[in-house]
Amino acid sequence: MHREHLGWRTGRAIVLTLFLAFAIFPLYWIIITSLKGQKEIFSLPIQYWPEQVTLINYLEIFQISHFQVYIWNSFLVSLVASAMVVFISMLGGYVLARFSFTGKRQVMFGFLVTQMIPMFIGMAPLYMMMSKMHILNSLFSLMLIYTVMLIPFCTIIMSGFFQRIPNALEEAAMMDGCSRLSALFRVIVPIMLPGIAATFIFAFVQCWNELIMAVLFIDEEPVKTIPVAMNAFIKKYDIEWGAMSAATVLSVIPTMLLFAFCQKYLVEGLTQGAVKG
Repeated sequence: MHREHLGWRTGRAIVLTLFLAFAIFPLYWIIITSLKGQKEIFSLPIQYWPEQVTLINYLEIFQISHFQVYIWNSFLVSLVASAMVVFISMLGGYVLARFSFTGKRQVMFGFLVTQMIPMFIGMAPLYMMMSKMHILNSLFSLMLIYTVMLIPFCTIIMSGFFQRIPNALEEAAMMDGCSRLSALFRVIVPIMLPGIAATFIFAFVQCWNELIMAVLFIDEEPVKTIPVAMNAFIKKYDIEWGAMSAATVLSVIPTMLLFAFCQKYLVEGLTQGAVKG
């Protein structure tokens, strides 16, 4: 019995170690590629650690492009769109969780259906609409489209968080003189902070990494975001692997910091959502 238990633990440790190595290796390879010179990147046999560590790729992306501007544009678009998504989906989720009305099931079904429609189907109409509104090549167009894209799914998430909070809390607040809106923001929202943080992080990361819509709507240097700028490293006959790897490493840092600072709220929020959602 003891041998069987030891064998199971050993097998599980081996599988988890292999899975960890498989998950970490791409990130490791991107980091060491960003620290290699151009010749060393393509040298054979493959080198799993650079002979001479260099930061030239990091310096180049700031010299040949306006990477600091791209970082700011991505941060601004992600922050504004995520804040709008959280606010609107919070109100929408509250309505779906607390009120019964005709067509409620159809609304929920409609939100789920929107997540099953391939993105490229709406690209041409969206481009024409944005063109007629004269908001192409502007950060506002990305903020608008990201907000619209994320609201349905985030509303469903928020609805699940609201459902696990007892109605008695806001009813007690309303008996004490609060309006429904006041009870929502003074009583319910503070309890919902882990769920709100989890939803915000989810929306922020989605906006930060989005490429297809950004490439479609953005073409001018001053308004490019990081994914659009990194896409420019792919040339017709060549790929600038060093610069792209350095840009990838730099682009991951803000999201890692966000996860690090909000880890507590994120874990609590995801756990709450898993209980009832």
